[in-house]
Amino acid sequence: MSEHMSYADAGVDVDEGARAVDAIKGAAASTDRPGVMEGLGGFGCLFDAAPFKAMEHPVLVSGTDGVGTKLALAQRLGRNDTVGEDLVAMCADDVVVTGAEPLFFLDYVAVGKLRADEMAQVVGGIAAGCRKAGCALIGGEMAEHPGVMAADDYDLAGFCVGVVDKPAMLGKDNVREGDVILGLASSGIHSNGYSLVRAAVTDRMDDAGLLEPRAELGGESLADALLAPTAIYSGAVVRALAAGAPVHALAHITGGGITENLDRAMPAHLDALVERGADGSVAWDVPPVIGYVSRAAGLTADEAFKTFNMGVGMAVVCAPGDAERVSAAFAEQGFPTFAVGRVVPGEGKVRYTA
Repeated sequence: MSEHMSYADAGVDVDEGARAVDAIKGAAASTDRPGVMEGLGGFGCLFDAAPFKAMEHPVLVSGTDGVGTKLALAQRLGRNDTVGEDLVAMCADDVVVTGAEPLFFLDYVAVGKLRADEMAQVVGGIAAGCRKAGCALIGGEMAEHPGVMAADDYDLAGFCVGVVDKPAMLGKDNVREGDVILGLASSGIHSNGYSLVRAAVTDRMDDAGLLEPRAELGGESLADALLAPTAIYSGAVVRALAAGAPVHALAHITGGGITENLDRAMPAHLDALVERGADGSVAWDVPPVIGYVSRAAGLTADEAFKTFNMGVGMAVVCAPGDAERVSAAFAEQGFPTFAVGRVVPGEGKVRYTA
């Protein structure tokens, strides 16, 4: 006779899953926006596309990403309330570079052992990110993976969809020689380069060392500096564009740093020339934690600029005569700009003055 074994015996707690769903319903509801037709609970997520009829040529823009190994540090320190913001930022800020307004967001959470309170913290962060981005958390999935993942482990993936009217799209086709490149400040390392961060810094340090205030970080601890959530620019970008900011292109500075992201906003016959000193110095503020990790890893300037955002979370390309107007529009949204470089003849690459 076969031994009786329930789903719970196999490691999947359906009741805890139901508690987790109940715990996140309020967070999801807090992100509602025009177009949302149904809350959590359906098999599919519904969003009303009728308003798109007012556009000349509506184009849907989608993006997907994760948080990466930054999650390992968050899990180690039991800080689960901000990684959801990282998740939204990595997706919504990719979508908005086309000029698209992020409409809705879905998440996928895989866990070794489901704990409703922990998941409520994670999804609460996702909801906070959606509110900043201006998109609705319209659905998602939590999957318990016993035997595949460790009990204390979880991973996140996000999916964002936005819409833009084709005549208003931003991109490299709009970029011209002589355009200026402005920066929007990053909030720290964001969500990229954490495999290096862990290998060079956090894996060599105990928790007490991570929590200790450090003068070189302005009195902040490494834990706080490294787990600062990724800045979310999409809401500010949408509002600045709606106010008439004449932007040509945007570049979200993520994995690969300035070197491997700013070039994505350049046409094949132009380069982005970034102002940089021979020692790697720049005229804008670089978060101290980026310098700390770069020194700990012994990075050269070229390596650092190819790994981290170096203080530039989003790059904005516009005509030189429009720079003041563009800067004013972003400053009004809480993101003052600073000069990063200019567009020069080239081959679609990023170059540095030194």
